[in-house]
Amino acid sequence: MARLAGVSVSSVSRTLASPESVRPGTRERVLRAAAEVGYSPNAAARALTTGRTYNVGLVVPDLANPFFPTVVKAIQSRAREFDYSVLLVDTDEDPSAEVELIRKLVKQVDGFLLCGPRAADEDLRSFIGETPVVTVNRRVGPIPSVICDHTDGVRQAVGHLAALGHRAIAYVGGPRASAVNRERARGLRSMCTSMGIELVDLGNAAPNFDGGAAAADLVLAAPVTAVLAYNDLQALGLVSRFKERGASVPEQISVVGFDDIPLAGQVSPRLTTIAQRGDLLGRAAVDLLLDLLQDRVGAGGPRRVMPTQLIVRGSTGPAAA
Repeated sequence: MARLAGVSVSSVSRTLASPESVRPGTRERVLRAAAEVGYSPNAAARALTTGRTYNVGLVVPDLANPFFPTVVKAIQSRAREFDYSVLLVDTDEDPSAEVELIRKLVKQVDGFLLCGPRAADEDLRSFIGETPVVTVNRRVGPIPSVICDHTDGVRQAVGHLAALGHRAIAYVGGPRASAVNRERARGLRSMCTSMGIELVDLGNAAPNFDGGAAAADLVLAAPVTAVLAYNDLQALGLVSRFKERGASVPEQISVVGFDDIPLAGQVSPRLTTIAQRGDLLGRAAVDLLLDLLQDRVGAGGPRRVMPTQLIVRGSTGPAAA
């Protein structure tokens, strides 16, 4: 195999045992040669030799949310490039289930990717030292993380609405345990204060279509001309209920979502939203975890921040009189 790949025997050994530790070009040649000769590594033997499982634990709060499958697919694709398998669990937005599932998996994986974890900081910090952890879309003390710039996303949304003449905005929040929700709410309060815009915080709602629909009547009862939802699913629920109430979007009320899920651009009116790239988050999270496994970064960092982008569509317009 080494002769076929044009590399040394030691390079073949390193590639098959720890593919992330070799150069991409070398890895590609060795894996191509392995495929040509029909080589299939024995996972159990490799685990005994290296002390690794070559499994990554991936924990998400709700796979029914269309944003998370995008992240999951990117993580699986990137992990596969380095011959890692992904063990996926869905916590159903339950912080206690999250902690329990992590503890059950800790001996079966080399590290964890926690997407938008709902557990308390102290519970998550308890895993430091036991196994490498990377959080996605949440900062937890010294745990390395990959996040989106939610504050800048909110800034773009508020600036857009202000330019359209909106002076009073409602916010429909997400899960109480969501750090992303808290970050977006803080950013929204700060931006509205600095721009002289009144903010009506309508509290927490379920992060789905029904949660948005349930909050719609509160929005219509508030003295606002626009609403920012925690995510696109809520925003779509808002728009649906507004239509039932005879409130036209965006003529009477403008709506902004968050995430830019595929459905956001397919409904009527098409949804204005703050896009965060789940594929970039997923790939960056895998790369950071592999760096941790190779001791290429310290336990106290780093943090990688992905950009957000306002996508203007038909659900926002000039403020109603």
